[in-house]
Amino acid sequence: MVRRLIWVLGFCLFLTGCAKPPKPVVFHDEYSHPPPSSTLPGWLKPYTINGKTYYPLPSAKGYEEVCLASWYGPGFHGEFAASGEIYNMYDYTAAHKILPMGTYLLVTNLENGKQVVVRVNDRGPFVGERCLDLSYAAAKELGLIGKGTAKVKIVALGEGEIKDDQMVYTSIPDFNKGEFYLQVGSFKQRENALQFKRQLEKESFKVEIEPFIKGDCIFYRVQVYLGNDLQQALALSQTLKKQRFKHAFLVAR
Repeated sequence: MVRRLIWVLGFCLFLTGCAKPPKPVVFHDEYSHPPPSSTLPGWLKPYTINGKTYYPLPSAKGYEEVCLASWYGPGFHGEFAASGEIYNMYDYTAAHKILPMGTYLLVTNLENGKQVVVRVNDRGPFVGERCLDLSYAAAKELGLIGKGTAKVKIVALGEGEIKDDQMVYTSIPDFNKGEFYLQVGSFKQRENALQFKRQLEKESFKVEIEPFIKGDCIFYRVQVYLGNDLQQALALSQTLKKQRFKHAFLVAR
């Protein structure tokens, strides 16, 4: 069973505390990234189109966007994509201006409710306020071939892997089944994470703590179990975020 991180919201919640009950405090060091340098892979370097410079994100974690999507096909079929691979309009792929190459996206056509999972392998679109250029196959799945554009919601599900400074693409995984959690906090002190866990368990939440090591620092991530079905987990996570955990985000194991 495929288990990997899924992200539904753009920013993360980090909590710390001492002897007092933990209070929400923003930490940037767990998800901080080194500044751009000449050693970065090509797909992470800033680039300029029509006088505007774009800065690709180092991670798609928590990325979510609602905007206008379009599609491209025959005129680009067989040409090189920005990732270096050959564009195939019959693959489930898409172009985005700043998301990392290899990012898997759940795309929902907000006009008819249809969904598809695509992999980012190109840059664009650079027309108006469009955020996503879908392959012919993906656009057909979403029902926007005839209309040409549609309002969509995109949610980052996962990313490709970098091996030996090269992006390694895998087939689109099945994200529908797994173990889904809502990450509601991240602590530097384990006792604070345990205290928060006990507090949530008193409210009948099923809670787990997942250690995460970055450099010489350990973060203790507090995660609320949502279930093993993606759609149900997405619905429940949205409810919990509205009611209480505003900056939480969905993850999968």
